[in-house]
Amino acid sequence: MHTLKGFSMRARLGFGLVASMLPAVLLAQAPGAGGPPPKPLPLATARHATFSASKGTWISLDVSPDGRTIVFDLLGDLYTLPIAGGTATRVTSGMAFDAQPRFSPDGKKVAFVSDRSGGDNVWIMSLDLKDTTQLTQGNGNLHFSPRWAPDGKYIVDSRSPGLGGAAKLQMYHVDGGGGGGGGGGPPPPPGLKGLGAAFSPDGRYIWYAARNGDWQYNSILPQYQLARYDRHTGESSRMTARYGSAFRPEISPDGKWMTYGTRHRTETGLLIRDQASGEERWLAYPVQRDEQESRAPLDVLPGYAFMPDSRSVVASYGGEIWRIPVDGGAAARIPFTAPVQLDLGPEVKFSYRVDTSATLTARQIRNPVASPDGKRVVFTSLDRLYLAELPSGAPRRLDPSEVGQFHPTWSPDGKSIAYVTWGDASGGQIMKAAADGRGRAATPVALTRTPALYYNLAWSPSGTRIVATRGTARDYREVGNTLGAEFVWVPAAGGDAVLIAPSGSRDVAHFSSDTSRIYAYSPVEGLVSFRWDGTDVKQHLRVTGVPGVGGVPELEGDRGLVLPRRLSPWVAGEEGPPREGAQPPPPAGLVLMAPRGDLALVQAGTDLYTVTIPQVGGPVPTTS
Repeated sequence: MHTLKGFSMRARLGFGLVASMLPAVLLAQAPGAGGPPPKPLPLATARHATFSASKGTWISLDVSPDGRTIVFDLLGDLYTLPIAGGTATRVTSGMAFDAQPRFSPDGKKVAFVSDRSGGDNVWIMSLDLKDTTQLTQGNGNLHFSPRWAPDGKYIVDSRSPGLGGAAKLQMYHVDGGGGGGGGGGPPPPPGLKGLGAAFSPDGRYIWYAARNGDWQYNSILPQYQLARYDRHTGESSRMTARYGSAFRPEISPDGKWMTYGTRHRTETGLLIRDQASGEERWLAYPVQRDEQESRAPLDVLPGYAFMPDSRSVVASYGGEIWRIPVDGGAAARIPFTAPVQLDLGPEVKFSYRVDTSATLTARQIRNPVASPDGKRVVFTSLDRLYLAELPSGAPRRLDPSEVGQFHPTWSPDGKSIAYVTWGDASGGQIMKAAADGRGRAATPVALTRTPALYYNLAWSPSGTRIVATRGTARDYREVGNTLGAEFVWVPAAGGDAVLIAPSGSRDVAHFSSDTSRIYAYSPVEGLVSFRWDGTDVKQHLRVTGVPGVGGVPELEGDRGLVLPRRLSPWVAGEEGPPREGAQPPPPAGLVLMAPRGDLALVQAGTDLYTVTIPQVGGPVPTTS
């Protein structure tokens, strides 16, 4: 039995970012043992693409032990190429995706990853094309970066149980045979991921890149660090502490050099380390962009290799193949031309009619608001305001300017319309346009003097003031949120905005017939009202929806300029700890007071309700 042992306790205590690096490395079961061979890919070839390629992206390659030949992958097929460049020879074909090739130590075979069995597996192909063997079994795993041991008897790769699973280093005997786990050490953490194994020339050490977990959203560097596993002692040691991470190690055939990838500022480069002194310098910078932020489906960097004399490195970046001297000399391009003949599946194509006429039919309107007399309606479509006679008048532009126009509100006498504008460069303003009874619009004027993010306007019943929620243009433009927003009012004739109060969790200011108070809604407090200076806050009604259905409609992504609703998503638990054994019902998405102050309009989920507001004189009433 051949196994790689787990980490020692000494190794674990000193690792910091990657608390422990290497799982037990298991021998695979004999190829083909136990059951019929897997079925080939079910997708049939329906089309072909033939062309000549002299560049490619994410090319993984290796150099033969005699230094005469390069093997590389391109568009799911493998090719060989003379070390001086020239015309590449295709050595695999068909519907399968073949990638990440590596020469055997004797140069007669290539190991690679292919899905020709219906799922990812490691395969071994003789370069005389007389024999191709499936090394690993099963179609439910993902495999990455196979690598031959220097003695040619074993192959190590990284195997993941599927999408989202952290890949572990695995060892397979090339001739098959039984085998099992139990590397002799404590089990590794289940979330540990290891990629890109590279052997030392004597085969004792395996270098690799490791991280905690398969990947993460909004990842912060570092993500990977290098470790070195000792096949004699079963111990592993962390070998790097790079802020930009460390990945895809390669050891020179003479053992004097190690190269690896790292992120520096906004670019990825290859560093070279003198193994004796530990000194490092750039071998090539920048190179291919790494895949730290993704699941790295083809490793964090494409495969590359030292020349047999250890005096240069062959790698692909910028669409080309390069030979890079280790002494710091200029990289030399290795030109190639690949005669690509791709087998493709059936074309997936759907025909949709695209209307290219001068006018089009809008499929969605936003913020429709009827005039006080019910004869006209103003609304936003395609980020522009339109005015139309009800019930079926032709819409016409209210403001001819080419800027975003949202959240209209009518003056109480129906003669004017206020609305907000937004432009990423200039920010937004509160605007006003006069509209006569026939729907004609006059030249709009700006009511505010300071650019900001204004939204959810409400015209006071007296007609003298307009209330809005205001956030900073910078927060909205750069972060996309409205933290720190506040209620303000401006004179209906224009002027400086006057602060009412911070909005907090409240939004959507509106009025009843009582002009001394402003109403607003908060999922935490319910329907509230307050005076023009923000004082004397009163709660009027709380409404809850159905548990599991959700009360607050889609809030993320509308950037505050779609529907008149609060902008900051409600966070479950803001109302206090949940009741034991029960899921608390979610709050309604929006509650608006009726003009007479006796009813409320409620939006809960995708339904609308009217609710009577009882006068109880005690704690705020709650309606389900």
